[in-house]
Amino acid sequence: MSLFLNKFMFLYYPYIALAIFFCGSIYRYEYDQYSWKSSSSQILEKKLLFWGSNFFHFGIIFLMAGHFVGLMTPKFLYSMIISPEKKQLVAMSAGGVAGIACLIGLVILIYRRLFFTRIYTTSSKLDILVLLLLFIQLTLGLLSIFISYQHIDNPASMIAFANWTQGIFLFSKDLHLYVINEHWVFKSHLFLGMTILLIFPFTRLVHIFSFPYLYLLRDGYQIVRNAK
Repeated sequence: MSLFLNKFMFLYYPYIALAIFFCGSIYRYEYDQYSWKSSSSQILEKKLLFWGSNFFHFGIIFLMAGHFVGLMTPKFLYSMIISPEKKQLVAMSAGGVAGIACLIGLVILIYRRLFFTRIYTTSSKLDILVLLLLFIQLTLGLLSIFISYQHIDNPASMIAFANWTQGIFLFSKDLHLYVINEHWVFKSHLFLGMTILLIFPFTRLVHIFSFPYLYLLRDGYQIVRNAK
């Protein structure tokens, strides 16, 4: 990969993707709320949706949480609890389990979307594109585990990706240099992840923001019925 392409993909492109992600999401929420939904197709088919959706959402929630904590926690902070080598092993193990669960669910959802005529005819091209991009992204993520296993005692790549991610928010001018020598699978995983963020505001993925988070923190209640 040329230095120019590496610089564009890992220095400029992250900010382009994040800008469109935030601005596009805000604009759509403010001016096109009717489309702000997951457009459930449960009424057309339930059984495969149940298994696919549960496996997918279980896996993706753990993957997103793991990526956030793993990439955004500074080394000096987690080093007080766990060594970088053990952290990499935990990330590979937990990420592998969550990734496989997510992939199983996604394959079910893709099969359901493409091979059930009623669902396929009500799907947009963007719906199918998002599912395929997520499939490729998950596959790259699982492949990266095997690459990391080849140097399991050397977490240099893991540290480089964390520095790159944190560097985005610190506006590091040498951001692209953190990953310049990394394996193409890792680079593809990063680039595709940013691309998914870029198209996020234009897809049904926006329903993530509508999850009732405060519902999880609600006060308990008790229903009492009096016999008459």
